[in-house]
Formats: sequence, structure tokens, C-alpha cells
Amino acid sequence: MTSPIIDYLSTRLSAPIHELKEPGPSDAEIETMIRIASRVPDHGKLEPWRFILYRGDARVDAGKALAALAETRDGPLNDTRRQQELTRFSRAPLVVGVIHSPKESPKIPTWEMFLSGGAAAMNLVHAANALGYATNWITNWYSDVEEGRAILGLAPHERVIGFVHIGTFTGKALERPRPDPAKLVSDYAGPWKG
Repeated sequence: MTSPIIDYLSTRLSAPIHELKEPGPSDAEIETMIRIASRVPDHGKLEPWRFILYRGDARVDAGKALAALAETRDGPLNDTRRQQELTRFSRAPLVVGVIHSPKESPKIPTWEMFLSGGAAAMNLVHAANALGYATNWITNWYSDVEEGRAILGLAPHERVIGFVHIGTFTGKALERPRPDPAKLVSDYAGPWKG
């Protein structure tokens, strides 16, 4: 049995970030994407995630700050590396930061909250694709660095789930090797025996 949703999910691909061009999503489309991204399992209704929009000149400002941080950490950057850092957030018209923002809970572990945020990021990708935009979800070095997270607007207790780059793509995304489902599934056969 097939359906448009199954067909889409069976063929979804990420587009190269440097090929994501204008036009990007409108404000109304962004609202739709965030609303859909938020429709995920969320045990306890904690909303343990939030979204940061990097668009317009803010994308350039983020790149300048990341380039300065990279130079502080790694020493003088060559031209190629400097350009790479400067354009981290300005290659696509819109970048949405999906941020793990855990809440205090006596019942719900933070790893479960993080998984909920991962589901939000995937829903964001699906919503953008359904609206006709291409996407690419990445993290990168600055996600694992306290100073990088601060530059990008995260509070000290927050972590990056992903940065979803969104734009118009007119090329053809390349398929990559996919896992064999038969190697990933088994029937329950009792306790683990090593």
C-alpha cells in the first residue's frame, strides 16, 4: 500500500546547505512550521525545547562572532576557514535552532525531554519540506562549546538539538546508502544473555 506521505518519507533527502537559496519561508510559513514542529510526544507537557530563528542580518552577525571564537580557540584562520566560519548561518535564507531547554521534573528524565526535542526537529524538517522548501539539519563544533552556544543565544543549561537550514533548492539531492531494516529489527526473545 502506498500514499503520498509514505512516498515522501521513503524518499526524503537533505539538500546541500550551500545550495539552499532564496526565497525562504514567509512569516506565516514559519509559524506553520513551528506549530507543526511542536506537535510531538511531550511527556508531562513540559515543552522542553524552543526555537531560535536566524534570518536576515542576524545570520551574518552570528557568523562574525563564530569566526572570532574560532580564531580565539584555534589561532589565526586561513582564508578558507575564515570564510567557512563567517558563512555558517548565512548560506541558507533561514536557520532554525532547535534548542533542548529542559524543565525541572520529578518524573521525567532529561534524556526523554531531549528525545522530544529531536522529534520536534524532525517535524520541523517535514513541515518545511511539505511547504516546498529543502532542509539540512546539522550541529557542528559550536554546538559543543559553551562560548559557541552563548553566541547563538542559548542559556547555560540549554543544548543544541540541531540547526535546520531551510531554503529553496532547485538541484537534485544525492541519495546516500541507507541501513538495511532487516538488520535493525528482531523479535523479543527474553532477557539479554550477552
